[in-house]
Amino acid sequence: MSKFGDLIRGKAPTPAPTPAPVVEETPPRPEEEVAELSEMSKKELEAYGRSLGVELDRRHSKKDLVKELKDVL
Repeated sequence: MSKFGDLIRGKAPTPAPTPAPVVEETPPRPEEEVAELSEMSKKELEAYGRSLGVELDRRHSKKDLVKELKDVL
């Protein structure tokens, strides 16, 4: 039956499930990011740049892509 009908009959409403807590990652320090950037592939660098709002051109060298991201960071 409906929740309204349950309330009229005196049944207690079932509590809503509590959502899982949101855990935010702490951003890595710049030294760590630079090391991580050099280990990423060109596709990973492009995706990471997009998450920062930077559009990278994969036709450029990996070294140039890393440099562009360092400038943004």
